[in-house]
Amino acid sequence: MARNPERRTTLLDAAIEVLADEGARGLTFRAVDARAGVPTGTSSNYFDHRDQLLSQVGDRIFARLTPPPGAIDTAMRPAPGRELLVELMRRAAGRLAAERTCYLGLFELRLEAVRRPELRTQLTKVLRSDLDENIRLHLDSGMPGDADTVRVLYFALTGLLLDHFTVPELHGDRDLDSLIETVVTRIAPAD
Repeated sequence: MARNPERRTTLLDAAIEVLADEGARGLTFRAVDARAGVPTGTSSNYFDHRDQLLSQVGDRIFARLTPPPGAIDTAMRPAPGRELLVELMRRAAGRLAAERTCYLGLFELRLEAVRRPELRTQLTKVLRSDLDENIRLHLDSGMPGDADTVRVLYFALTGLLLDHFTVPELHGDRDLDSLIETVVTRIAPAD
């Protein structure tokens, strides 16, 4: 198995693009090689099989979606409250919109996980860890609401972004920021 970390990252980023553009059925070694602009057969030197590629694509997506070090501490400086919660949700949505391909790739991985128990186990573990960390940060910071508030906000933002990226016409004339504010004010208790 090849050991060039930069090439592996290039291949994984290309795989994310293929996954977002063509879905899981289009994710082949040949398609990844073509998207990465490398000779045919390169991907198979880095990944033993398609399941390994899918698994590592998931890891790469989460690495790209994770905020940079210190970003959370900086974001949490203002006093906790519903206003800060709206701002944090907007920042999260902005980060995900900036990595639209990753987020669409993640949705494709979720669909593929329905058919692949190993991928579902890995994806569940990572998503659960992320949600648990968000709950911990929310509670430790004194933000309004409880663990269920965070869960419902998570589910709402996930669905809102799925619609935003796939059928934004459903929003009508409402922009994403105003929808996020509505979601937060309807779900999170007043300060």
